Amino acid sequence: MSSSRKSPAAILRRLKQSAPDGKGELPELEKRQEFTIDQLAREAGSTVRNVRAYQDRGLLPPPEKRGRTGIYTDVHLARLKIIGALLERGYTLNTIRDLLSAWEQGRDLNDILGLEVAVTSWQNPEVPSYKDYQDLIDDFGEDITPEVMTKAVSLGYMIPEGMRLRVPYPRIYNAGKELVENGVPLDAVLTHVRLVRQEVDKLAERFIDMIVEHLVDEKYGPNSLPEGEDVARLAEFITRIRPLAEAVVNDELGRVLEKSINKVLVDRLENVLAHLEKHH
Repeated sequence: MSSSRKSPAAILRRLKQSAPDGKGELPELEKRQEFTIDQLAREAGSTVRNVRAYQDRGLLPPPEKRGRTGIYTDVHLARLKIIGALLERGYTLNTIRDLLSAWEQGRDLNDILGLEVAVTSWQNPEVPSYKDYQDLIDDFGEDITPEVMTKAVSLGYMIPEGMRLRVPYPRIYNAGKELVENGVPLDAVLTHVRLVRQEVDKLAERFIDMIVEHLVDEKYGPNSLPEGEDVARLAEFITRIRPLAEAVVNDELGRVLEKSINKVLVDRLENVLAHLEKHH
C-alpha cells in the first residue's frame, strides 16, 4: 500500500465519502438542542431546500427568530425524521400533512411534539470524544488501515469531522482498545461487533414490541395512537425505556457470560484431564 494512501488526510477523505449521513448519531434528550437551518438539514440527512418546503407546506413548525437567524430545535429534528421515514414508505407530502394534522386535532401540540422527540431520539449517556489520526495509531498501531477505519465509520463508531474523528461511544472505543491490546485484531473486533449488533437489534425489537402491545395496542387498537394525557405520559415513559432495557440486558448478559465462560473453562479442563489419562 502506498504511503500516500495511508496518510491521515487521504484516509479521512475516504472516510467522509463512506460515512453514513447522520446515522448512528444519537442526540441527547436532557437539554434542548439548537440548530441553524444548515445544521438541521445535515443532522436529519435532508437539505435546506426540503426544510423550507416542509415549512411552507405546514409540515414543520416555524423556527425561533434571533435577529435574522432562524433557530431550530430537537423538535424540528424529530419531525424531519418522521417526515423522512414516511416519505421512504411511499407517502406523499400532502398525505403526511393530512396525517399530522389529523393527529394534532384535539391534542396538545407540545405533548405531540414531545412524543415525536421521544420516539425519534435516544439519550446517549456518554460524552463523545475526539481522536486524530495519531491517536488511532497510538491506540491500535498497525491494526489501523483504511479498510478497518471505513468499517468503523460504517458502524457509527467513528464520525469524520474535518481532520479529526468524533467517537460517540467512548466506552465501546476503549473496550476495542483493550481487546486489541490483549491480542484480538481490530478487524475481528469490528466483524464480531457487527454480528452482535444484529442480535441486539432483535432484542430491542422484542422489547419495543412488548411496550407497543401493552401500552398502545391493548388500549387504542393495533392501528391507533394514544390520546389526551396518555400522549405526554407515553412520551415521558419512552425516555426511560433505555435505562430499563439496559438493566435487563446487562443482567441477562452477565448471567449468560458467566455460564458460557464457565462451560468453556470446564470443557478445556476436561480435555486436559483426558489427555493426562491417555498418557498414564
